[in-house]
Amino acid sequence: MELHEKKCVPCETGGAPLLDNEVRQYLKRVPDWKLTGKKIEREFVLKNFLEAVKFVNKVADLAEREGHHPDFQIHWNKVLLELWTHSMGGLSENDFIVAAKINNIKM
Repeated sequence: MELHEKKCVPCETGGAPLLDNEVRQYLKRVPDWKLTGKKIEREFVLKNFLEAVKFVNKVADLAEREGHHPDFQIHWNKVLLELWTHSMGGLSENDFIVAAKINNIKM
């Protein structure tokens, strides 16, 4: 099953983050996302500030549906998204599911 077809599972209680080799395998499945420490991130470049905000709103709607939320930074026409599972202190499959779904958002 493709990552964008999966649904995030609740993980508020903690658990163990993915192992390094698992992270590397998942990272291959989410083009344009990069590993930065214990997080994955991607920068999106939009037409202007209003388009950046519209994109953030689409991501926010997706995140609410999945129950898994990225961190946002908006810089005029650029949006930086960071994903990691806070309760685990690292990455989980949920991060890669949300990344794959974000990659499918039409801008």
